[in-house]
Amino acid sequence: MTFIPIHLLTKKLSSRAKRGMRFFLRLAGAICGLLSAAALAQPAKALIEYQVSLANPSEHLFHVTMRIPDVHGELLLQMPAWNALYQIRDFSSRIQQVSAESEAHQQLAIEKIDKQTWRTRAEGTVVVRYAIFWDSPGPFASQLNGEHAFINPAMVFLYSPGRRSESVGALFRDFPAQWRIVSTLPFSTLQKSTNPPVHIVAAPSYDAFGDSPVELGTFSLFQIQDGSHPISVAIHGDNFKQADVESTLRKICKYQIDMMGGAPFDHYLFIFHIGKAAQGAGGGMEHADGTAINIASGQQIAGVSAHEFFHLWNVKRIRPASLEPVDYTREQYTRALWFAEGVTSTYGSYTLVRTGLWTHQDFYADLAQQITELESRPANRWQSAEQSSLDAWLEKYPYYNGPDFSVSYYTKGQVLGVLLDILIRDRTNDQHSLDDVLGKMNDDFARKQQPYRDSLDIRLTAESVAGGSFEDFFRQYVAGAEALPYAEILGKAGLLLQKQATVRAEPGFTLERDSTGKLIVRSIAAGSNAERSNLQPGDEIQSWNGENPPRRVDAWLRTRKPGDILRLQIRRNDEAQDISFTLGGKTENIFALDEDPRGTPKAKSIREGLLRGTALSVTAAH
Repeated sequence: MTFIPIHLLTKKLSSRAKRGMRFFLRLAGAICGLLSAAALAQPAKALIEYQVSLANPSEHLFHVTMRIPDVHGELLLQMPAWNALYQIRDFSSRIQQVSAESEAHQQLAIEKIDKQTWRTRAEGTVVVRYAIFWDSPGPFASQLNGEHAFINPAMVFLYSPGRRSESVGALFRDFPAQWRIVSTLPFSTLQKSTNPPVHIVAAPSYDAFGDSPVELGTFSLFQIQDGSHPISVAIHGDNFKQADVESTLRKICKYQIDMMGGAPFDHYLFIFHIGKAAQGAGGGMEHADGTAINIASGQQIAGVSAHEFFHLWNVKRIRPASLEPVDYTREQYTRALWFAEGVTSTYGSYTLVRTGLWTHQDFYADLAQQITELESRPANRWQSAEQSSLDAWLEKYPYYNGPDFSVSYYTKGQVLGVLLDILIRDRTNDQHSLDDVLGKMNDDFARKQQPYRDSLDIRLTAESVAGGSFEDFFRQYVAGAEALPYAEILGKAGLLLQKQATVRAEPGFTLERDSTGKLIVRSIAAGSNAERSNLQPGDEIQSWNGENPPRRVDAWLRTRKPGDILRLQIRRNDEAQDISFTLGGKTENIFALDEDPRGTPKAKSIREGLLRGTALSVTAAH
């Protein structure tokens, strides 16, 4: 692929691109055409450029050419070992045919010195070429096929370790003529000056580039909010109603923006892969100014979107110091994921009930389900919220996710968030709440672009809001694994927690999602109907009762009873097979949550505050 510097292609970019990325202005010059050899002045600051050919998408290879100017001596290039998930995934294993040359086309020796690093030497500009294979559905991976391209840039593009702060430009070419582009970054499509058209994306640094997914293809694109802080939605797939999507997202975004005191972005982008386009992968991934989400149906949009949109503040801007700066080469440990992810789930559920997307009973059922999940795991007796956060890097090991080995920082953090909220409201006579803690952390850390000191600053902020110590709470229940006093604290909000034994449907096997989002059978219970049907560990679940597999199997099971038939289509050794069997039964303790009719006026006020998002002064009554 012939490399034409981007500054030869850019004369006039969109006004949004100019507003969003000043360095584009330094690239302004005459468009000389794709094969022009004429050059204008180089930008004042070095620009690292990528050109990406999407030719032959059925081969699933991104052909990348990288141009690094101003090289003097040794040049190191690295591919991140992790991104999107807290897992070492070694993206360099996907790279082929790395080569280097000078801008005068003189071949340069390039040596691989470890699993993710290459080294060369030169004076002037170095041009590096390679291909990288990706055909895994998002949002935690990248994909190129005949239908679209989805790119998490940190999984596709090499970087120079000492030059991550330099501006980045990426040009995409050789794609079907009908494909469009969308990204959280400023972009421009050059159609009149190039044939076929090319798309250009710009970022002020590699880190900003790496945190900004790109979608190319034929997708639905619409805005749910105009004005100075527009919000756009791009949907690749089917099985959704645009009007329902718009209505749901407007409620979620408006509530959270109002609660947090304004939008922290210039432009926000939702990228959805829905239905068949999700290819069975599920989940959402937050980014600084957008999110990428895979779901089976548009009906699942509310829950995952409420969580991911709140990440705009919690984790992307209200950020733990242990995650700064990002180190792409190795594990980056933090004790704060219970807050960054778990309390984000707290606000996901708060958003849904406070906007009317959930009923009060939906909220109670979800919270009770989280408590049931915690109490069903023996590891809850010894693994604290902080340790669960620290051990996030072990989640890629199937046995670690078993109930004897771990609890989820999402689940434990969500419950801790609600309990802490109730205690703050109780101590302040319902004048303050966890909302105030998030608002204060937004003011004290995010708006000052300062990270917080993991659980310490969370505790200090809560104490500042509540006017009293939370040292015991954090020592016992955040850093420690003492039994959570659910009933006592929930009672302060006029809520009754009840435990009962029940027989629930049991599939007889456990599942996990691999790093590409595929749903894989992890283990089979001895003597189960699943075992008798010849289901085996390692089978990939492709169809579940004729539909995409449920995002949450436990929630699906609550709608079934022992004896119901489960029909699976699996893939084993690259062959599809149909397997069916009846669900078994398992006796277990489950929790239910309801309103206490004998609750005090203060407790009822606190409960209403949780449900409505208010903090009101009340007269304590006991």
